[in-house]
Amino acid sequence: MCHDVLGDAKFYEFLLNADRDLCEQVRAEGCPRCGGRLDSARYPRKPRGAEVELPPGWDRRESLCCDACRKRVTPPSVRYLGRRVYIGAIVVLACILRNGATEWRESRLRALAGVDRRTLARWRGWWVEAFPRTEVWRAQRGRFMPVVVEAELPGSLVGRFAGELREQLASMLGFLSPLSTSSWAAT
Repeated sequence: MCHDVLGDAKFYEFLLNADRDLCEQVRAEGCPRCGGRLDSARYPRKPRGAEVELPPGWDRRESLCCDACRKRVTPPSVRYLGRRVYIGAIVVLACILRNGATEWRESRLRALAGVDRRTLARWRGWWVEAFPRTEVWRAQRGRFMPVVVEAELPGSLVGRFAGELREQLASMLGFLSPLSTSSWAAT
């Protein structure tokens, strides 16, 4: 089932379009510092983990630059989780599969996304140790009933979003999007 999502080129195209929409929303608001016009200032990214050819544009991170104060404004992203080079969906799904990992699951995951065992352990540590301390999680965790079991993140969270796995994952990435940029979180 996870393989179906990771191998679906339309899912990646949907995430790219969602990022573009988020960028246009931020652009319409203008510079949060001085109110100036925001121009495109995309920068290169080398996304890792996709097993399909990504749509054109995935190698560029949406970003904006103020024409007056010249400060960068980076909108939230559903494609990337902060500075991680792996695609956000890979990070989430890999950690869901990592819970209760068997040797077969880990080897399958490494084959699908090219993720090293140590990287998986580091991501898992982030979910159970660092993520529960983020402002995003502390501000929003009360909206989930029954309570999300933090020791089982991200699996215990993704199931709280409506729809099939694709929709749940897209909604969760939207929920996590404020974590994808420090400039957005600071405004």
